[in-house]
Amino acid sequence: MTCTIRKISDPQQLFSIAAQEFFKRTEEAVKRTGHMTVALAGGSTPKGLYGLLASEPYRSMIDWSKVHVYWGDERHVPPDHQDSNYRMAHESLLSHVPAIPSQIHRMQGEFPNASDAADAYEDVLRKEFTPSPGEAPVFDLILLGMGPDGHTASLFPETEVVHESARWVAAPWVEKFQTHRVTLTPVVLNQARHVMFLVSGKDKANALQVVIEGPSQPDQYPSQVINPLSGELLWLVDEQAGSLLRKTTFQTQ
Repeated sequence: MTCTIRKISDPQQLFSIAAQEFFKRTEEAVKRTGHMTVALAGGSTPKGLYGLLASEPYRSMIDWSKVHVYWGDERHVPPDHQDSNYRMAHESLLSHVPAIPSQIHRMQGEFPNASDAADAYEDVLRKEFTPSPGEAPVFDLILLGMGPDGHTASLFPETEVVHESARWVAAPWVEKFQTHRVTLTPVVLNQARHVMFLVSGKDKANALQVVIEGPSQPDQYPSQVINPLSGELLWLVDEQAGSLLRKTTFQTQ
């Protein structure tokens, strides 16, 4: 694994660099296999990236017909619910680009039982990626955000899914929200060729400092569990989010 941390002056510049990375990874993947697989993230910071990708020049630069879209996690809600990660991505990105509907694979958060939604999505991954027995899907790019509590995707503090070693998709109970979530597990997240964290805002500074520079405490700070086995890990953090990190850790942008 290679890990790079880039400190960026402000959120808009962060979105711009993230869009450049998205384009670069798409070009590489299409050249390698003829298509690109990406898992989208929810949250306000990824939403800023999606808005940029939906506008020119990225709308025209990216060959969206070659992009296969998945999600890293979803709320236990229908796709038209205001909290749905699918709805956010659809409204901010997918409805504005010439994506192929059959290549958009959402998690079915409307299932009454969240575990059934997790099982169904694992079936989707098996069908679309067709990995060899004992192997997990390998995404070209997984986008992740990080919460002020250090969670990422729907891997929350003190949830057993942080240590999942077999399932690809799980439906953990999140006590702080009194609900289940559907999420890719570390088994899949750490197989990706590229993982890109987007972290913005002063409220993330304390957790980010611990996640990157503190001792290993994945039960308290689940983002620490993201360590691609052979891929690249890129942290794009703005000035406020990275304010407590030692400057020597950065490639300053």
